Amino acid sequence: MIVAELSANHNHSLEVARESVRAMAECGVDAVKLQTYTADSLTLDVRVDDFLLKGGLWDGRYLHDLYEEANTPYEWHAELFDLARSLGMECFSTPFDREAVDFLEQLGNPVYKIASFEVMDLELIRYAASKGKPMVISAGIATDREIFEAIDACRSVGNDDITLLKCTSAYPADISDADLAMIPAMRDRYGVKVGLSDHSPGSIVPVTAVALGAVMIEKHFILDRSIGGPDAMFSLNRNEFAAMVRDVRLAQSALGTVDFDRGENADGRKWGRSLYVSAPIAEGESFTVANVRCVRPGYSLHPRHLHDILGRRATRPYRPGDRIEFDKL
Repeated sequence: MIVAELSANHNHSLEVARESVRAMAECGVDAVKLQTYTADSLTLDVRVDDFLLKGGLWDGRYLHDLYEEANTPYEWHAELFDLARSLGMECFSTPFDREAVDFLEQLGNPVYKIASFEVMDLELIRYAASKGKPMVISAGIATDREIFEAIDACRSVGNDDITLLKCTSAYPADISDADLAMIPAMRDRYGVKVGLSDHSPGSIVPVTAVALGAVMIEKHFILDRSIGGPDAMFSLNRNEFAAMVRDVRLAQSALGTVDFDRGENADGRKWGRSLYVSAPIAEGESFTVANVRCVRPGYSLHPRHLHDILGRRATRPYRPGDRIEFDKL
């Protein structure tokens, strides 16, 4: 599943949000993801040093101000859900408190995503999981213990449909910090599905993740980075997103299926080797290394049977190029 994250890339314009959803559909994504919160549901409106961001993309911003700018208004949700569905996509959201879960339930939200920075909020995870919908949990800042606790919180309410997202919680993230080797390791360690939430440029990280078994790719979408906004720098524009979707689909196609006998029906098998008569053999004469060779093409007897036929007597005459078949020896 390829998920386009709208996040704050609407700049508080409903029309930009609408156009973004339409563009996501044109890119061929499977699902649109929103974030459902108010600034007050995430933090306190205080001017205290602990609440001031220092360094990075949002240096000098107070948390409440940033979230006030970045939130998607609740009153837009129903329209955006309906628009996405009308265009053949799923739409789901990340809740940040119980009230958001209750609100999303009214909209028929089909999946609950838990953001990386909420992974230790076990009450939120447990409450969302209790709704019986698939759970997607970003593990960007989570410790091993916290991941197990989050999984246990889901399972404690009977929900075992869990996907962990490998995530590097940097904005933007360097490709060299992707640590995609964690994807198969996480799948083995935690016994759940694993995907990717990516904030790096381009397609290389998502494509590599798919090759390693990622079942979901989540990436931030923006119509055009020139419109600005809190998430613009680490979001892909519509052309970049379309290219990523194409590359990921090709990678998924290249994975194919596991079939250890696939070569048996391969068209190129006819150019493999088999055992052919290489010199005239009279009726009653023995098959020997002087009159049988292992050559191309592959229509005759399998080479594994060479020592089974050497010394046997021919029941009819053979000419060079004749096939050898056991039931006609």
